[in-house]
Amino acid sequence: MIEMVDVNKTYPNGVIAVNGISVKIKKGEFVYVVGPSGAGKSSFIKMMYREEKPTSGTITVNGVSLAKIRNSKVPIFRRNIGVVFQDFKLLPTLTVYENIAFALEVIEIEPKEIKERVMEVLDLVGLKHKARMISTDLSGGEQQRVSIARAIVNKPKVVIADEPTGNLDPETSWEIMNIFEEVNKRGTTVVMATHNKEIVDNLRHRVIAIESGKIIRDEQRGDYGYEY
Repeated sequence: MIEMVDVNKTYPNGVIAVNGISVKIKKGEFVYVVGPSGAGKSSFIKMMYREEKPTSGTITVNGVSLAKIRNSKVPIFRRNIGVVFQDFKLLPTLTVYENIAFALEVIEIEPKEIKERVMEVLDLVGLKHKARMISTDLSGGEQQRVSIARAIVNKPKVVIADEPTGNLDPETSWEIMNIFEEVNKRGTTVVMATHNKEIVDNLRHRVIAIESGKIIRDEQRGDYGYEY
């Protein structure tokens, strides 16, 4: 599903973000990526959906070698990857429905199927009744639910989430995590970078801890392992 072999990432300013990482993530796993700020988590996550390129090493996602893929083919590769961001990245002038439908329109899905899929994921995230609202009129938690719906509407094999509860209050964070749990139960691989100790310690999954660009811990049903 996802495999990195001796991956390194050094930025032009000399900062080493990822230092010799090798890891495998299997189909259907739920993986937390934890570690202190500046440890290399975001670079590790971004390389999985080809937002960043490794300086060296190989990365394979869904059978695609990201070292060999042409820039023009990246959008096609990303059709099987759903990405959820901390700051939602919704289109502010569009409705909830339109934000999600847009992800299908760009790959020319038939309008009837678009409607069916959009309403299905809105039902999953509990927002069918707000489909016609402008996205910026929603609360932060509701906007994140829309972001998740958009990420999964194309039925991706992998969902990658970068601090998806970082801007949310504790109660809303649990609501968001319940959605991710359901997405994972339906067979989607979930990789989530997070600083949320309470969630990691209570919803136990595999934990990959990164410090100074290296994996220092990789545990099934692990705990967060850091104090606030």
